[in-house]
Amino acid sequence: MTECKLASLNGAERTVVQVAGVSIGVGFTVIAGPCGVESEDQLLETAIAVKAAGADMLRGGAFKPRTSPYAFQGLGLKGLKLLEKARSVTGLPVVTEVIDTRDVTWVCEYADVLQVGARNMQNFSLLKEVGRAAKPVLLKRGMHSTIQEWLNCAEYILNEGNPDVILCERGIRTFETYTRNTLDLSSIPAIKELSHLPVIADPTHGTGRVSLIPPMSMAAVACGAHGIIVEVHRNPAEALSDKEQALTPAQFSTMMKKVRELQGFMEGVEKTS
Repeated sequence: MTECKLASLNGAERTVVQVAGVSIGVGFTVIAGPCGVESEDQLLETAIAVKAAGADMLRGGAFKPRTSPYAFQGLGLKGLKLLEKARSVTGLPVVTEVIDTRDVTWVCEYADVLQVGARNMQNFSLLKEVGRAAKPVLLKRGMHSTIQEWLNCAEYILNEGNPDVILCERGIRTFETYTRNTLDLSSIPAIKELSHLPVIADPTHGTGRVSLIPPMSMAAVACGAHGIIVEVHRNPAEALSDKEQALTPAQFSTMMKKVRELQGFMEGVEKTS
């Protein structure tokens, strides 16, 4: 196994990424919001709801890399400006995806965290560019990628001088068809054995089924993840992307109560162990 000199644990202190008052790498950080930014009303209503339910950060796609070129591609700059407004209204730091090296500089003007999606995990030019940015990077695992390949991609970012990398397990492609992907929660403790970087889970893309998001979110707490990122939409039936895997605000609120309760229990166990 090729050693990742910068991402490797190797006695290094565990990284805690600071994002506008939120510490990722200690406790349990919840990032929530719609798959795509569709309108001001849709985003603000959802952002206010996830804030009220206890989310720590807001997610929302201004750029949407889609399987079909005819699917909703996002609002671009307009979407970024709406995310900025949602941050000012709720106080939630914003996580949004950047998909093109040419967009990194100006996306940094609006986002608190730059997300590199699964389809771009091995876009090495993009990794180098976000590595030169003065913003934390959330790096999702590619759907066909090994843990070592994932860490190597984090190494690209770190090697450009950006120490603030958050890893995200979002499910890998297997032979299973009932779920959208197979959420590899074993990668969470594995990453913690191999790397000092914080690691979170994405039970939304990992399962693709609303009914499975709450139990997999609980499982993420139990296996030691530093947080989750989940999709919430004010009315999933009207969503322009991923409507089948978006929680309603009510579902998210119910899940959050259970997640925080389990988080408290697990923190108590760690203190006594």
